[in-house]
Amino acid sequence: MSPVLIPIEDPADPRVAAYRDVRERDLVGREGRFIAEGEVVLRVLLRQGRHRPLSLLIDAKRVGALQLLLDQVPEGVPIYAAGQAVMDAIVGFHIHRGILALGERADALDAEALLAGLPERATVAVLIGAANHDNVGGVFRNAAAFGAAAVLLDATCCDPLYRKAIRVSVGAALEVPYARVMDGAAAISLLRHHGFEVIALSPSGRTTLAEFRPGLRTAAMFGTEGEGLPQAVMDLATTVSIPMAGAFDSLNLATTSGIVLHHLAFSARP
Repeated sequence: MSPVLIPIEDPADPRVAAYRDVRERDLVGREGRFIAEGEVVLRVLLRQGRHRPLSLLIDAKRVGALQLLLDQVPEGVPIYAAGQAVMDAIVGFHIHRGILALGERADALDAEALLAGLPERATVAVLIGAANHDNVGGVFRNAAAFGAAAVLLDATCCDPLYRKAIRVSVGAALEVPYARVMDGAAAISLLRHHGFEVIALSPSGRTTLAEFRPGLRTAAMFGTEGEGLPQAVMDLATTVSIPMAGAFDSLNLATTSGIVLHHLAFSARP
C-alpha cells in the first residue's frame, strides 16, 4: 500500500515547523533530532535500525521518481510534499536535492560498552579535535567503506549527526557506531584495555604506514588539520607517517583517514 502524501502549501504550516530555518537551527541543535538530506542518505536512514525517522519533506515533483523509496517509509511516518518555492521558503535556502527527513537520535553509545562488544578482529578510527563537519563526514564515509567497526570522538569534535556531516558521509554517520571519550589520553587507555594497538598519524611519525603491520585490533588516531595530534597524545602511541613527494608533508583529515583505513583493511591484513 502506497503511503499517503500530505500536501503543504504554506511555509508557515505548523506541521513542518521542524524543517524551518534549517541552517540556523543546525547551529544550535535540535533537542535529540537531526535533519537528513538527499536520496542516498534517506535510503540509509530507512534501512538502518538505530535512528528513527519521524517525517519526510519532499519536492512534490520528485514523488513519482521516489515512489519505490517512499513505499519503504514505516507506517505512521508523515510524508509532506511541497512545491520547490514553498520548500525553499520553509528551509531558508534553495534545497536542490528536494528531499529532507527528520530523524530522532538513538541514545548515545557508551565507549566502554561499544569497544567491549566489537569482534576479535576490529579497526577503530579515533578523532581528536575534529571540528570540521566535512572532514568528520568524510571519516565516517571511509570508516564504512573500509570496514572500521567504530569511531571514537573526543569532547571537542563536532557532531557527526549535523546535517552536513551526515550528507558528506553519504549516511555512514547514521550506521557506523560511534561514542564520545573525554580526550586522547582517555581514548588510548580505554583502547588498550580492550586489546587495541594504537597508532597516531603524524608527518613526523617514526614508522611509515607502508611498514606498519597491524594485529587483530588496531585503532588509528587522527588530529586536526594544521596542528595535528597533541604531542602528549603521540607520546602514548606508535606514531605513523604517510611519506609524500616534494615539499608536501600532510593531507586533509578525510584523505588521510581513507588511506590509513584502506591500508589497515586490505594492504596489511595478516
